[in-house]
This record gives sequence, C-alpha cells and structure tokens, in this order.
Amino acid sequence: MTDEDATIRDLLLRTRRIAVVGASDRPDRPSHGVFGFLLARGYDAVPVNPVRAGRTVQGQPVLAGLAEAAPLDMVDVFRRSSEAGAVVDEAVRLGAKSVWLQLGVVDEDAAARARAAGVTVVMDRCPVIEWRRLGLPPRIGQQAP
Repeated sequence: MTDEDATIRDLLLRTRRIAVVGASDRPDRPSHGVFGFLLARGYDAVPVNPVRAGRTVQGQPVLAGLAEAAPLDMVDVFRRSSEAGAVVDEAVRLGAKSVWLQLGVVDEDAAARARAAGVTVVMDRCPVIEWRRLGLPPRIGQQAP
C-alpha cells in the first residue's frame, strides 16, 4: 500500500460527516449514485446544491449552502474545476478536515491553499472507486473482510 493509499483509507474510515456539493436528485447523475453509496456505508451525508435546495436526495433534505451543513469532516465536490476553488476555500473557512474533488475535478491552486491550512485533499478521484479498490468494509466502523 502506498502512502497515498494509506491516507485515502484512513480518511474514508475516520470521516463521519460529509457534505456533497453538487448532489443531484436525478438518479442518472454520478453525484446521486455516490451520495447513495456514502449513505449506505453509514456516513452522515448531507446534499448541498442551491439549485435543488428544498428537494431531497436519497431521502435527505438538500441544503442551499455549505455553511448550513457545518460542522463537517469532509466536503465532497461535484463541481466544474473552474468552480471548485471557491468551494474548497469555503470548506477550509468552515473548518472541514478534508476536501475530496471528484473524478475530473482538478484545481491545484485550491488544493495547495487547503493543504497549507492543514486540510487533507484528495483530487481527481471517486470515493466509491477508492473504497472498492482498497477493499474497505461494508460500513464505516466495521472491520474489513
């Protein structure tokens, strides 16, 4: 296992509350599937999407902004790379311990700012893929098989 693998494994197993920015109530959207996966693993997952505020995703009420979801362990970002920096900066300001930028979402400058503030950053990866690749247990708080 690489150092990066160990970091991702630890992050996924110790995180409890996750805000998913850009979560969608549309089942065909990747954010919808990832959000459901996080709920099924036992996370306290909160959908954040100003366009979908007032609706539900996987039975959870959608919040309009990240501040409403605080306190946070992790912020999982489903936004364009050009929009990710503002979300990362807000996550840092709100005291999130980590920021996860989804597949295809890359902002090196924002990642550097977050790391300088002591925030763990995972970029251009999917927690579902990483969970399966690392052979993590069915739910957080359980032992791996």
